[in-house]
Amino acid sequence: MNERGGIFAGEDPFEITRHWLDEAARLEPSDPNAIALATVDADGMPDVRIVLLKEIEADGFVFYTNYESAKARQLDQARQAAFVMHWKSLRRQIRVRGLVEREDGAQADAYYASRPLESRIGAWASPQSRPVASRAALEAEVARMSAELGPDPERPPFWGGYRIRPLEIEFWADGAHRLHDRYKWSRASLADPFDVLRLGP
Repeated sequence: MNERGGIFAGEDPFEITRHWLDEAARLEPSDPNAIALATVDADGMPDVRIVLLKEIEADGFVFYTNYESAKARQLDQARQAAFVMHWKSLRRQIRVRGLVEREDGAQADAYYASRPLESRIGAWASPQSRPVASRAALEAEVARMSAELGPDPERPPFWGGYRIRPLEIEFWADGAHRLHDRYKWSRASLADPFDVLRLGP
């Protein structure tokens, strides 16, 4: 018998994620769409950083970054990643593990065009994850690129999106006496339907 109800109710984990994110947006003081993105480098050393989740699709989660950054190199090499969204105000979290692909077409163009001009220029000017001489040197490069590119810059060829298509999604909610509620949706491949299991806290 399916006992899932309340905040866990539904047959689509992406829709449940949207509902939780909508609730968090009303309570979190900043960046309710922040995720801790975990990757591994070529030697298997783990790495993690905060990025902003920008789209929840029918079968994937999309964020954007510089393709020359450390995270992008790791994503391109491993083609898999994990992330966690944690909302302290809601006492909930969502964990995702899955396969990675680039989003480097019209969807990335549209998102880039929606950003403030300063952020679009910054994407051109920042050598992300690589050394810079000083803050002043970085600001000088921003000024140079601003003058060169004008008010409507195109998306840089080295900047775009990544999509994580999950093999596992786990929903966690705080419970009394540390008897937390956890449900894991998992599938063997992207072509398979999800199975749902309740996990012990």
